[in-house]
Order: sequence, then C-alpha cells, then structure tokens
Amino acid sequence: MFPQPWTFILTIIATSLLMSSLVKSFPEADKSMFSEVDFNFPVASVGPGCTSVGIGAFTEHGPFVTNQGEAIEKNQYSWNKEANILYLESPAGVGFSYSLNLSFYKALDDEIGNPLLDFDTDMNAVDEYYWSHGIITDHAYKIMTSLCNSSRLLREYIRGQLSNDCLLAARKVSEEYSFTSFIDPYYVIGNRCLSYNVSQAGFLKEMLSSEMFQFRKSHDVLQTQEPEQQLDECNMKYSEKYLNRKDVQKALHARLVGTTNYRLCRKIVLANYDPLNREIPTINVVGFLVKSGLRVIVYSGDQDSVIPFMGTRRLVESLAKKLRLKTTLPYSAWFVDKQVGGWSQVYGNHLMFATIRGASHGTPTTQPKRSFLLFEAFLQGKPLPKA
Repeated sequence: MFPQPWTFILTIIATSLLMSSLVKSFPEADKSMFSEVDFNFPVASVGPGCTSVGIGAFTEHGPFVTNQGEAIEKNQYSWNKEANILYLESPAGVGFSYSLNLSFYKALDDEIGNPLLDFDTDMNAVDEYYWSHGIITDHAYKIMTSLCNSSRLLREYIRGQLSNDCLLAARKVSEEYSFTSFIDPYYVIGNRCLSYNVSQAGFLKEMLSSEMFQFRKSHDVLQTQEPEQQLDECNMKYSEKYLNRKDVQKALHARLVGTTNYRLCRKIVLANYDPLNREIPTINVVGFLVKSGLRVIVYSGDQDSVIPFMGTRRLVESLAKKLRLKTTLPYSAWFVDKQVGGWSQVYGNHLMFATIRGASHGTPTTQPKRSFLLFEAFLQGKPLPKA
C-alpha cells in the first residue's frame, strides 16, 4: 500500500546527542541497540523550551530509559532499532545546549515551530475531550461551546482584550475546571507524580491558571507506563536526576552553562516565545508535503487531553477533503498481540491518521510496544497490522 518513502509528522520535536558515548562509558549498553539501517530520523521536543534528550531519548524511544534507581536500562522498544535517531535541541538554552552570547537567549535567531496544527480546532477539542471523558459536566461544556469557547478565550487573553462573554464563561466554569488539576492532562487515566513538577507544553494550562480565571494550574508532563514494562508516573523525575549526574554529563561531553542544574524544561526559552505564533496554522504544511508526493502519518495518543485526538482527526479529514483524497482504508482498528493497538484511516496513497490506544501525549512512554510497531510499519512502508 505504501511503495514510496513517507514523511512522518510527530507531536514531539528536539536536539543532538551522541548516544554512542554511553556505549563506551556504561556497561549497560551494547552496540546491538543501535540501528545499522540507512534511515536518519530527527526528533525535536516542543514546549517550547523542553529537551528532546531528557524527555524523548530517556523516557520515550531512545536506546535507554531511566529507572527509579536513577540508572539506565535497555529500552526493549527503542526506535534506534529501526533508524538512526537524531535528538535536536533548539533553540539555545534547551537541555544541554547553550550559547556564550547571552543575547541569543533574548533574541533568538532560529525559529521555533508551532506545535498546533490549528489553534481553534486543537484548543476547542480540549473542552470536547474533558466532556466526553466525564471530567466536566454537560452544563460547563454547553457554556464553553456557546458563550465563549477555549480558543476565543485564549486569543482574547493573549491580546489582553477579554470580552464580557469570555470573562463570564470563565467565572461560571472555573470551579469545575479547577478539579482537572488533580489529573495529569498529558495522560488522563494515569497517576500524577506528586513529588515532582515539570512544565512542558504548559502554555494553555498557564493561561487558564491566571488569577483572572482561577482555572486549573499548569501541571506535570508526567506520562506513566505500560504495565508490562513496570514504569511509573515519576519517570521524568528519574530522567532529570540521571542527567544531573556528573559522570553522565562527562560521558555525554555535556556542560552546564548559565545554570547549576540540568532541567528538562527551561523557562527562559518559554519566556521569549511569542504566544501569538500559536495561532499560525501548520496543517497547511502537512498538505504541502502530501501534494509533493510524500507519505504523511499524523498520530495521537488517545489519553492525551492537551492536544486531543478528535481535533487532530477532524483536521486530517478536512485536509483530505480539501486535497480531494478519497478514503482508501476506512476508519478501523489495528492490532498488536491480538489486542486493539489503536484506530487508523488512510486517505489516497499519501495521508494517514492513526491513534494509539491507551497512550499519552508522549506515546512511547505509556505504550512503547504499540508506538514502536507503528513507527516500524511507517519506516518499512507497510500498513498497520490487522487482526
């Protein structure tokens, strides 16, 4: 079905790490964990201001994952088995990246991409997700879909021009939304790590946590585990502690500049990001790639409420109609070990939407095997497995 190369659109985005340093420095590693194939796959992490190395490489799809003992262990479902993964840190100040010119932190020469396919669709899908999962009531959902929806609320807030309708809506639903602070928005069925705070992609949550709205606060990007790997909800904490070890930093030829501790997310980068850029749609970039003859797959974890799958699915379907692509594979389940791994739909020969069942915002953290098999099928140009 997929005879040509594809282009992969990730919800993750990142910087460069020479993982072979760990092979030389730590006995847990061996060369068999790395790919000898020709695929080079760049990964970057959004936020903006969060590291692809500390998050992507050590909690999601790298050759190692950190454990509770603040050490590393082999990742059975490392994406390095299928491709040479390049973890990109951008801009300067993210992760171990730095600039000796301090002005780089205030006036960035490189640009950070918008992680949203479409501001209105993605933001309004959050309320739909909360309502469909019983997190907010019918009453609150009706207010947020009739009086003032989330995209309008955030747009007005960014500009400092709140209308009476949006202010009234925020006040009416603030109590219900405050209870969402007790769950992990990146993995709604998982537990929160009560002893640790990381702020990744917290822009929306920070907006809603202002004193004006008294909505929920920004919370951890703490995805939990797939039971078979016995991971836990504090894996981000372990990754950060591990990368703060001096012997690890030496092995990675890394140095800390302008800070005494390694952080998964840097506030200095977020502070210099123009929030208006969130409103620039990127779904058109996907359309450009498809029209260029490249294969594109857009996927989501179905337990992520930050960028919910229903909004993404709606955008992909709308794009397919715009490009006049007919459905070649109807919306249907795909399988892993005789269990539903998720759902997918293919438009024409170039565009696919897929979900990973039970997965969080960072899908490999909570569903490593299902995420790996989706990635493997993509690289090999094969359809997702059926029952």
